[in-house]
Amino acid sequence: MFYDEYIEKNREWIEETFAKLDKKLSRTAVSSRNKLPYTVGPDGKHDDKTGQDVNWWTNGFWGGLMWLMYEKTGNEDYKKTAERSEELLSGALTDYLIQDHDSGFRHHLVSGANYRLTGNEGSKSRNLYCAATLASRYNISGKYIRAWNWREGWTIIDTMMNLPQLYWASNVIGDTRFKKIAMAHADMAMVEHVRADGSVVHICSHDPEDGHVIETIGGQGYGVGSAWSRGASWALYGFILSYIHTEKQDYLDTAKKVAHYFISGCAINEWLPPIDFRAPIEPRYDSTAGAIAACGLIEIAKAVPENEKATYLIPAINILKAMEEKFCSWDESTDYVLGMGSEAYGRCEHIPIIYGDFFFAEAILKLLGSEFNPW
Repeated sequence: MFYDEYIEKNREWIEETFAKLDKKLSRTAVSSRNKLPYTVGPDGKHDDKTGQDVNWWTNGFWGGLMWLMYEKTGNEDYKKTAERSEELLSGALTDYLIQDHDSGFRHHLVSGANYRLTGNEGSKSRNLYCAATLASRYNISGKYIRAWNWREGWTIIDTMMNLPQLYWASNVIGDTRFKKIAMAHADMAMVEHVRADGSVVHICSHDPEDGHVIETIGGQGYGVGSAWSRGASWALYGFILSYIHTEKQDYLDTAKKVAHYFISGCAINEWLPPIDFRAPIEPRYDSTAGAIAACGLIEIAKAVPENEKATYLIPAINILKAMEEKFCSWDESTDYVLGMGSEAYGRCEHIPIIYGDFFFAEAILKLLGSEFNPW
């Protein structure tokens, strides 16, 4: 079997990389236990989004990372920090009006993981509440899940990664409403957000009355009509996840189409992902896009027939190896693992971002054979 043979060929690097992850994260699990990190400060230490920023969209990735590491190692320090993250995140549930499309990022990775790994009923209830708030954003006439609260007709490709919270809710309580909403949004995104060539539109502005797209918006990419790499990675991983949850062939086909575009954009750049595939050629990177895409590519490799697996698994490992060599910090004086993340083209470029660490670790764990899917 190609998949197993290629993993074995890279076994030494995979295991060495995980050992370095475990060594570093077992330390920061303790030192950053009472934080919800986003990036690091000038001193190389994690910042903290608790307090007034408790609803920040990335706040679930730290606790989610801790659950990933706990499931693999059994180290109680990871579990304690994951549980503490859930406590801190509970402050985001007190105001319905601040809830948005990123419910899955914030809560499914923490409360959902807690319930699946420990059977915690309180975590189950919190995640179901959050799934319900996400489902409530569905526009029945337009057949899409609304993004931010300040734009009624906007959808963003990022929402594809929040749909697993809805699939989970349907499975847990035996109610297909959540799954149907998720699939309706995914069906819309296949048509409106994924272009024929596999590139991806970040933002679509819809008419809320009938759902037709009024205009597309560049968002965090280079501009209108460009190809923001993290948007592509959200689509690549998001559609293969929707395929895993539904077995709808169109979702796998869409994930593959986006994957081909993403792979080609990285292959000509020494496997390092640029911020935007249609921006001027210059050394501007977003490592988070590479880590997210690697997770999706590994899942596609598992889903396709034997003779297709190399198309996706080899690029996934190439991207991870290139980033580990160029972008990772194993220095114990810093709290981050994966550097060179970028919020957007022209904004907060080349900084460590917590979801880069999450997806990098998730990809390595997939290569190690972990059966736990946080999504």
